[in-house]
Amino acid sequence: MEYKDYYKILGVARDASQDEIKKAYRKLARKYHPDVSKEANAEDKFKEVGEAYEVLRDEQKRAQYDQFGSNYRHGQSFNPPPGWDDHAGFGGGNFSSFFENMFGGMGGMGGGMGDNFFARGEDVNAKITISLEDAFNGATKTIRRPAGASQSGTINVKIPAGIASGKKIRLSGQGKSGGGGKSGDLYLEVNIAPHRHFRLEDKDVYLDLPIAPWEAALGAKVTVPTLAGKINLTIPAGARSGQKMRLKGRGLPGKEPGDEFVVLQIMVPPADSDKAKKLYQQMAEEMAFNPRESLE
Repeated sequence: MEYKDYYKILGVARDASQDEIKKAYRKLARKYHPDVSKEANAEDKFKEVGEAYEVLRDEQKRAQYDQFGSNYRHGQSFNPPPGWDDHAGFGGGNFSSFFENMFGGMGGMGGGMGDNFFARGEDVNAKITISLEDAFNGATKTIRRPAGASQSGTINVKIPAGIASGKKIRLSGQGKSGGGGKSGDLYLEVNIAPHRHFRLEDKDVYLDLPIAPWEAALGAKVTVPTLAGKINLTIPAGARSGQKMRLKGRGLPGKEPGDEFVVLQIMVPPADSDKAKKLYQQMAEEMAFNPRESLE
């Protein structure tokens, strides 16, 4: 079998420090990672680099390797010393026969060089701002990948219906590239933009509804907006400003959907004409109404 010069594979000296070995490995693992590399032999190189690092990062394996490897060159025929056990097949095809014969019982990989062997990339956190309508209906948004992500360009993000502000959407493998292993995840914290009509509190939505004094006094049927469309709402006679009317289940959807609260706001018409002033004067004379009676 061929001798593997792990130092040559990583491009480091035989007396290289662990820090130098780690840096060299990470650089090459990124270069040859099959997900990003365009070189024809990237996958083979990737495995070779990983195998070299598996040996040189471990003091015991490195010492054993150095004991027998100083007189060999990369690719040269290598014969194990007498008494060496043959562990061929241990690596399940992921390690070379050279590694399996030398370290078959010490692989530390449980039978394979999976992604857990390599350093996993860091997670990336970013924010995404969506409309209240998108939070209510759900949507697919195209965003530019944030700095530090494994790839550049854009990515499609599925916004689930009913998501609340402050919640996070996880995009697996879209974080930073790993040191040869899996990329980290991208976490997008959702921010729901202010709405021109509604305000959001958790999963409930609030709407300030202007009504005329006579609608409040006599009662009325009015049209009010909801996130699902307009509905008719009955204002009870004698309604007060600030009074809340609950529309059950009209907030953000979910296992326990939120509600919509309509907050009545009595608006006073302006006295901007002689006729309007006369009407107000007539009301003042004919109606025994003292709004400050409770303060006396």
